[in-house]
Amino acid sequence: MQDIMLRDFIVETFQWLHAHPELSYEEQATTAKLKELLQKEQVKILNLPLPTGLVAEIGEKNTPLVALRADIDALPIDEETELSYASQTKGKMHACGHDFHTAALLGAAVLLKEKEKELPGRVRLVFQPAEEAPGGAKKILDTGALKNTKVIFALHTSPLYPVGTLGLSPGAVMGAVDSFKVIFSGKGCHAAHPNEGRDIIPLVAQFISALQTIVSRNSNPFAANLVSVTKVTAGNTWNVLPETAELEGTTRSLTVEDRELIKTRFLALAQGLAKAFGAEVEVVWKAGPPPTINDETWTKLAATVAQEDGFVLEKATPSLGGEDFAYYQEKIPGVFIKVGTGLSAPQHSSKFIADPAALFPAARLLARLAEKALGVLP
Repeated sequence: MQDIMLRDFIVETFQWLHAHPELSYEEQATTAKLKELLQKEQVKILNLPLPTGLVAEIGEKNTPLVALRADIDALPIDEETELSYASQTKGKMHACGHDFHTAALLGAAVLLKEKEKELPGRVRLVFQPAEEAPGGAKKILDTGALKNTKVIFALHTSPLYPVGTLGLSPGAVMGAVDSFKVIFSGKGCHAAHPNEGRDIIPLVAQFISALQTIVSRNSNPFAANLVSVTKVTAGNTWNVLPETAELEGTTRSLTVEDRELIKTRFLALAQGLAKAFGAEVEVVWKAGPPPTINDETWTKLAATVAQEDGFVLEKATPSLGGEDFAYYQEKIPGVFIKVGTGLSAPQHSSKFIADPAALFPAARLLARLAEKALGVLP
């Protein structure tokens, strides 16, 4: 396919995907569209037990095996852009660029298919569902489709960089994400007679304050850690001390060690303060994705390829946002690249826009990363 035709194909696909967003684990139409386009290009689709999403394969030699990943799900957001291809579904929007990732990977598939006979190995193309859930990466891994994969690459849109610029660094680039719910139980009573109950409101206040010492007094001052209480629920009227109180929130970190430290100190504070106030406590801790940590060797290769392609490289701005690409990196060396899609409203905003001008260069970069990786692997 000629470059101009491929550019048109990628942009048209991107615009269709943007106009037809689907939420995590609901990506039926998106998956059907991907199958249609890949089959048209005679790209092999693996037979896997995936209700949504798919894995395709290009290459005639068994080994080595590398992978490219795109996520396909959208967010529950009402779009507020004036794009001609804006979302046609109220309450759903591609506000994080997954439509961009998917279209770019389709473009890479076309480029790799044209060179299939020359490839010294195989490339698995992962069109992953439910990154926003998160957890779609685990569904892909559970199929065994990436067994024996030597390296995996992914791109992600970034409104922090102009088109033609990449954010690329070894080490941690995205945070580990955990969430929590804490339920304190005391003894309710009339507000005029607090001595007859066990007031949990002061307990909640002190707990919220004490949580901030985890970062300020327990972790390295130069580390990027965060503990945020985002929801507090207690009581239902002005003159009654409540029986229970609930808090919810999130913790973020860039290292496995800090992640464990935060959890350990969090539980100790919850249990210690509850005991001190004569209350009971229940903590529900939900572990999300681990930190996204780029492999140093493969990041160097990616930087070389990107510079050869004419990209401007900047050190990736670390984020405490989560990314379930990290689940792949727990098992496979990987590189997560932030691709400039034009300065715009932030991701997860109703006004987020990814510039289609960045699509073709991104597709070409993905294809070349796969080729180069196969070329250096034994």
